[in-house]
Amino acid sequence: MAGRTSGVHARLTAPIAAFAAALSLAVHAHDGARARADQPSGQSQGPVSAFPLYAPSAPDDTSGFVEIFDGRTLSGWDGDPTFWRAESGAIVGESTVDKVVARNTFLVWRGGTLKDFELKVEFRISGANSGIQYRSTELASEGRWVVKGYQADIDFRNVYTGNIHEERGRRVLAPRGSFVRAVDGGGVKRVGTVGDPDVLKAAIDTAQWNKYHIVARGAVVIELVNGHVTSILVDEDSTHRADEGVLALQMHTGPPFKVEYRNLWYRPL
Repeated sequence: MAGRTSGVHARLTAPIAAFAAALSLAVHAHDGARARADQPSGQSQGPVSAFPLYAPSAPDDTSGFVEIFDGRTLSGWDGDPTFWRAESGAIVGESTVDKVVARNTFLVWRGGTLKDFELKVEFRISGANSGIQYRSTELASEGRWVVKGYQADIDFRNVYTGNIHEERGRRVLAPRGSFVRAVDGGGVKRVGTVGDPDVLKAAIDTAQWNKYHIVARGAVVIELVNGHVTSILVDEDSTHRADEGVLALQMHTGPPFKVEYRNLWYRPL
């Protein structure tokens, strides 16, 4: 597993590193040429900038975030106790042959409404399908624990994980590897790509713990899985776009399965 993961990481990062190195050389050459051109004859050349070309960086962390699951109970969460429980430091959703999910049901966070935000969540799934709803709407007319809206998709077969989906709406908006713009009328325009879908897929093992990182600011939504950007959406559909709504976790219909979520960190932007 370690060799496979490192190989995938190398395939994902090598082009970026090469591009960064080329960019650095090009910028240095350009800045140097411009400085020499601007320098009056006979005068010494001073520093081009007081700052380095690249600002100092460090791995992202949870500074400024709040943990919204206490690791022991479902305090602050609301869902069907037939399927949801807290166990071993995780939120667990589980169906069985005797407890079947007849329609998609959700565990809703009651701690606030999501507008512009960041969310970091670890997940693991043993079958079927799940997802993380955000800026979503509860549908009281359909019964308890039913929502629609944006979803960070998760599925055991790893066909949809990393997609930006819309539950009970426009369905798949941004497939894994894509950067899209949603426009009025329900259509989507392809802006570009964020990576090779097959390479991004290989960086995900849904049977093991993986990490979703979701960033939403205004009309822009970015999803990352295991540190890799998987999809970007610019939602300019004035009829369907949601600027705020609830956070919820999904139990999907289908054969018996188990999904787990842990280390849920949230911060408003």
